[in-house]
Amino acid sequence: MTTFITVGLITLASLLAVAACLHLIPKLGAPGHAFSEWLCAAPGLDVLITYFTVAPLFVGPIVAGWIGLAASLVAQILTVMLWTFAHGLAHPAARKGPRIVNLLNSLVGTWRNFLAVWVTAIVVPLFWIIRMAEIFVYPFLVWLIRFPRYKQCEWVRVSRHKFKNLVGHDLIWCLYCDWMTGVWSLGSEMLRNVESFWCPIRFHSENKCDNCHHDFPDVFNGWVPADATMEDVTNILREKYGDAKVNSWYGHPARLTVEGQSTDDTSA
Repeated sequence: MTTFITVGLITLASLLAVAACLHLIPKLGAPGHAFSEWLCAAPGLDVLITYFTVAPLFVGPIVAGWIGLAASLVAQILTVMLWTFAHGLAHPAARKGPRIVNLLNSLVGTWRNFLAVWVTAIVVPLFWIIRMAEIFVYPFLVWLIRFPRYKQCEWVRVSRHKFKNLVGHDLIWCLYCDWMTGVWSLGSEMLRNVESFWCPIRFHSENKCDNCHHDFPDVFNGWVPADATMEDVTNILREKYGDAKVNSWYGHPARLTVEGQSTDDTSA
């Protein structure tokens, strides 16, 4: 029990201390504002997310095994709840005004809504792993087979803290969604290149084609039908990649200008 309490308190103090610093940094003039903006987008945001979400899950077990893991999890949950409470107290007018949490509590019930948002938190490590793949795996595909580069900071960034009167519970979970959707969208964009380059064949299930074409537009915009021939497959690959300088998916902005060259800066 002593180990659990010690690891938990150290983790809690470490997380709350950095959270407090995040509120102070923008008040340090131009340098503080610039650093704060850097932390709101990749790669600064990646460092911040790692510190608050997965670092305790690594450090805790290293220090004290399963007890350390449990203590770190409890400390992370307490950090969110304590920060939520304190942030609400610091913004009493917004806390008493119209709020997302209050409306949703009235629609589905307070405890249902409370538990549901914490259920979504379970997948944070999975999103972090996806993010690590975007940083460390995808660049190899850029180098090996000329996939397009992306300005990842244009995808992985947060800004909802600038929305007026978004406080406490609403703010922390909206920031989570802000980060999560950017990571997911960038991953989907990268997967479009993977699918169209290696497997430009429609799924045999029309329902799957219909369901996937929003995330993979090439399903109906270039991939060959499921009953086509291998010659059709190689022909579409030759057509789309034969003279391309960048092997992007077929609807990538690079193909809307000169083949393989974009007017936008898509560098990482």
